Amino acid sequence: MASAASPAVPRIRQGVAPLRAGQGISFVLRRLHSLTGIIPIGAFLLEHFISNYEAFKGPDAYTAQVKFLNSLPLVIGLELFFIWIPILYHGIYGVYIWWRGDSNVSEYPWTGNWLYTSQRWTGIIAFIFIIQHTYYLRFTGIHLPTHPDMSFAKVQGEFQNPWMIAFYAVGIIAASWHFGYGLWLFAAKWGITTGERARRWFGYVCLLVVLGLVALGAVSMYGFVTTPRQPLNTSSPDNIALR
Repeated sequence: MASAASPAVPRIRQGVAPLRAGQGISFVLRRLHSLTGIIPIGAFLLEHFISNYEAFKGPDAYTAQVKFLNSLPLVIGLELFFIWIPILYHGIYGVYIWWRGDSNVSEYPWTGNWLYTSQRWTGIIAFIFIIQHTYYLRFTGIHLPTHPDMSFAKVQGEFQNPWMIAFYAVGIIAASWHFGYGLWLFAAKWGITTGERARRWFGYVCLLVVLGLVALGAVSMYGFVTTPRQPLNTSSPDNIALR
């Protein structure tokens, strides 16, 4: 007597399924989220790391860079529409995606899943770091746009706390990784890198970007930590930040 055929066992492919593009407004929001992560936030991140590298050259070089950035035409509008609004949108919508996302690293611990999970968590860490960093430098103590000569001393003052040094180090690593892997995802989702070979080689490029940003951040922190403590003049009423 013929035995009954065993049901076919579905084959599970390694990795994670492609991100769903969504429909209607979801598609637009996800595309905008992907785009803002590279332009303008990615461009700002690169500029910010390069500018902070001036701290390694000393207080005068760092002050000159801060003065230059604050002397740009329409600087408030540039910051509002090309930095803060995109960062708020990318961060808040990113938290929404993170909250609704599924993680199955424990069930399927393959490289794609680990990368996806790392992207979610580094995004949350980087967002918290940006909020703290912005609040401290722009809305407490000395108002740096009007007193750029105090910028080096203000950042250096925060580094007097060893926990803040650790917090900055973690934030820099998280932001660097999130941007580097986000760059790889952007190229894949927007059809810039097609095929496994192109994506693999571009992955090496993105890894170099991550390492380069971490190195720039480490050198900048080294400049703040090792330079003799600069005086922070808080006696003048004009140096109180806008409340």
